[in-house]
Order: sequence, then C-alpha cells, then structure tokens
Amino acid sequence: MISSVSVCWGQTNTRAPIEGFADVNGVRLEYLDWGGNGPALVLIHGLADNPHVFDDLAPAFTDRFRVIAYARRGSGNSDLKGPYDIGTLTEDLRGLMDALRVQKADLVGYSAGGDEVTSFAATYPDRVGRIVYLDAAYDFTSADFHAAVDALPIHPFDRPQAAMASLEAYRAYSQATSYPELDPAGMQRIEANLRTKVVLQADGTLRDRTPKSVIDALYAALWVDKPPQYVRLRCPALAIYTASLYDLHIADPQRRAEVTAFETRYWRPFQEKSMQRVRREIAGVEIAEVQGAHGNFTLLNRDKVVGMLRRFLRSQRAGS
Repeated sequence: MISSVSVCWGQTNTRAPIEGFADVNGVRLEYLDWGGNGPALVLIHGLADNPHVFDDLAPAFTDRFRVIAYARRGSGNSDLKGPYDIGTLTEDLRGLMDALRVQKADLVGYSAGGDEVTSFAATYPDRVGRIVYLDAAYDFTSADFHAAVDALPIHPFDRPQAAMASLEAYRAYSQATSYPELDPAGMQRIEANLRTKVVLQADGTLRDRTPKSVIDALYAALWVDKPPQYVRLRCPALAIYTASLYDLHIADPQRRAEVTAFETRYWRPFQEKSMQRVRREIAGVEIAEVQGAHGNFTLLNRDKVVGMLRRFLRSQRAGS
C-alpha cells in the first residue's frame, strides 16, 4: 500500500516534496518524492537521520531525475521495527523501489547510507546506474572507526538535557555544535530536518523521535555488519570526502581544541585509510575532497557539491 500527502516544510526551494509511505519487507517506510524528469535518483540518509537532510540538495536535480529520499527503518517517520542489519536494509531498498515501480536508479548515500549503496549495488548490479558516496565510503566495522567513536569529544546522540528544553534551545545547541557557520537563513534550510529528529511534547520540551534503544541497535548493526564489498561493484562511483568530521569553527575554545585534536589523532588517519582502500578496490572510482564538516558540507558548499554530482551523473549510466 502506498499513500501520499503534501509536506509543507517552510523553505524557499521552488519544489516541495510529496511525503508517502510504502509497506515493504515487513515495515512501513516513509519517503519523500520531489518528482522530476528522467531516471530515478534515490537518496539515502545517515544513521538515525531522516530524508529531510536532502531538502536543500534534492531540488537541484529534478530537471534530469525523479528524485526520491526515504527513511530507513528505525528513522524519520518509518517503522521502528528491526532488525537493522545491512541485508535487511538492502531488501528494504529493493522493496521500496519495487513499490514505486523504479526498475533502475542512481544511488546517493550520505554517511551510514553508504552501506546501503554499496550492498545494493553489489547485490543487484542490474538495478543501479551510478553511485555517489557523500562522505560515506567508510568501513564502519573497522577497528579504526571503533577507536574514533570511542574518542568522540561531542557525541551526536548524547545531547545535554538543556538542549531539549524547547525548540529554540535545540536549534541553538545544534547550531553551536554542528552548524556554527550558518546564519539564520542557513539554519532555515535545515529546519525540517531538525524538527523531524525530535518530537515536541505537551509541556514544550522535546524528546528524540528515534528512541535511544533503536539508535543503539542501529549503531550495533552498523558496527558488526560485513565490511563493504567494494570489489564487487561494477558501476561508476564517485566518493566525496569532507575536510573534517566536526566543524572546526566552534566558538568555545576548549571544545574547538578538543575536536581539532580528535581530527588529527583519529579521524584524518581513518579517512586517509578509507580513501586508499576505496581507490584500490573500486575500479575507476572518482575521489574528491571538499571543505566543510561531515554534517554541513552540503550546506556550506552546495553549489560545488551539486556541480560535482551533476557532472558525474550526466555521464553515461552503467548498462545503458
């Protein structure tokens, strides 16, 4: 069953998405459909995020593609039901494409969404044209990644209680820790994404939309799944990496020193090993680096990222 309703998300983009739900693989998945002309372009968000993370990017491709983003199980407005292993998530994507009558698509994975991109392209090569990794071509099962997570100076899912006191407090905390370079207009570009991550309660306080138990289960599955099978990929691939994990313009000097030290000791070495592996195992892969942090580079460098993707996706699709 598929149902659709309009979404009003208060941004200045000329094309707003249509929200829909599809019952696939035992769960109900939420998706956003921006429409558009041409083959399908499917966007996959990161861990415990939601498809509104692409609100700012998606409309830039509707002149050439039908653009769709969806919430993986346990995220956004999709069912919370597990399991969350990569095999199950891959079949969720297949089921969604079947439900939307998409036989073949180009795939864009952001952050943990890179796992679905890799797995789906390796499992169903005839259903994938090209793949793009938005700071997503990483092996999250590696010891280096585990060490980096253990050393995180600011954990994205451990917000202080004060940050959940109100929507205003939540926006302020998010801007201070993740988006210090965005002005008020820039923050408006991610308003729907921020609002979808939380639930406003009757007393004005917030709670996370995705319960901690589900976030922990998503994390656990990410850590113990099979390493990405890059050598099995047969489609063109573009892997974009960011200059840092954290935004290094954090105002608090102590926090800024902590994240800078973390980047040098943990993240950059892990990232360099990841790029070396991707270059070695994916035939003909294109690798690019952009300024900005993992959570904001598409906002700070929107035109550059859009240009990279449009150029890459304009070229001949695999199997066409």
